Amino acid sequence: MLGCEMAWNEPGGGNRDPWNSGNRDQGPPDLDEVVRKLSDKFNSLLGNRRGSNRNDNSNGGDDGGGSGVSGSGIAGIGLIVGIIALIGWLIASIYIVNEGERGVVLRFGRYLETTMPGPHLRLFPIDRVEIVNLEQRRFREIGYRSGSGGARQPAIRSVPKEALMLTQDENIVDMRLAVQYQIHDPRAYLFSVLDPESVLVQVVESATRETIGKSTMDFVLTEGRSAIVSDIQKLSQRILEQYGAGLQIITVVLQDAQPPEEVQDAFADAIKAREDEQRLKNEAEAYANEVIPRARGQAARRLQEASAYKEQVIAQAQGETSRFSQLLAAYQKAPAVTRERLYLETMESVLSQSSKVLVDVKGANNLLYLPLDQLLKPHEGPAPSSAVGTPLSEALPSGSTPSVDGSAAATRLRDLSRSREVR
Repeated sequence: MLGCEMAWNEPGGGNRDPWNSGNRDQGPPDLDEVVRKLSDKFNSLLGNRRGSNRNDNSNGGDDGGGSGVSGSGIAGIGLIVGIIALIGWLIASIYIVNEGERGVVLRFGRYLETTMPGPHLRLFPIDRVEIVNLEQRRFREIGYRSGSGGARQPAIRSVPKEALMLTQDENIVDMRLAVQYQIHDPRAYLFSVLDPESVLVQVVESATRETIGKSTMDFVLTEGRSAIVSDIQKLSQRILEQYGAGLQIITVVLQDAQPPEEVQDAFADAIKAREDEQRLKNEAEAYANEVIPRARGQAARRLQEASAYKEQVIAQAQGETSRFSQLLAAYQKAPAVTRERLYLETMESVLSQSSKVLVDVKGANNLLYLPLDQLLKPHEGPAPSSAVGTPLSEALPSGSTPSVDGSAAATRLRDLSRSREVR
């Protein structure tokens, strides 16, 4: 039974293909046919309808027709390559300039034009475009460099070659500046100078040295910071415009201005002494502002009091003069009456301001003893004026001893008797 079996692919075995592929051609596809079909498709897209005639000629022709098919395939491939090359050239020639930027077009390395934001076309590869950002603010450090702040690299590293500068009074100061700038002329930025950033650093350093060289140390360290920064910015911008660097300085910030590290302690002491001097001056001015108005007020008050006293004395003198004139006229008319009146007024004026003791001499004994030191005390007994008409034995306190001599007591008694007679 095995001998009767035949392989499916043996001759005479018939169609024994297990995949049932039928009479399908097992050979590779014809390359010319594939090229021809692609060429016909491109020709039909371009409006060329001769592809069908070429198909008929190729089917009914001989070996010469086969060579025509090869030529059309090569032409189709060239057309495809040309279209792809054209598309690639267009893609490479189109460039876009973003907002805030400018495109500087160079043809064979020479400046051609400056393009504004938007899409543009160039001749690739003979044209080259440099995109320059005008809105970006760039930053440069002069006199120091900012580090990462790691263990091996400090956060701020001084550059003595740029920082140390000489002042007008021959002192050395350590200046550290931060400069912000922008590009305002793309063409000048690209072609006027070789390295615009390095030129900027050198220009600002030179302007700083010139400005510091015209200033004193105290002016730089104290109140002159803002003026120095303004002068540095103006001078640097003027020099950059002369160079045609195409840069514009936005701000110049004075990060630090101090003496060198070797003499910082001495300058710190000097600054502290200067601050103490200023503080004492302020305190003295405050004290003067407090004392001077008070003294002026007291002086004005004294002047007013003196003026009032002057007016008072003058008025009083004038009143006394007038009274004396009137008294003289009355005395000339009645001398005795006027003399008596003057005596009474004088006694009234004197006795009204002193303590008085009145003794009735007629009802008293021959020996009079008056303890005036006890009677004149205001806190003991009745007022002295209440002793009028009081007997001597009642006026004297019990157990008292004499303490006034007889002559003084007699004189006092005569005065009292005279005053009693006047009353």
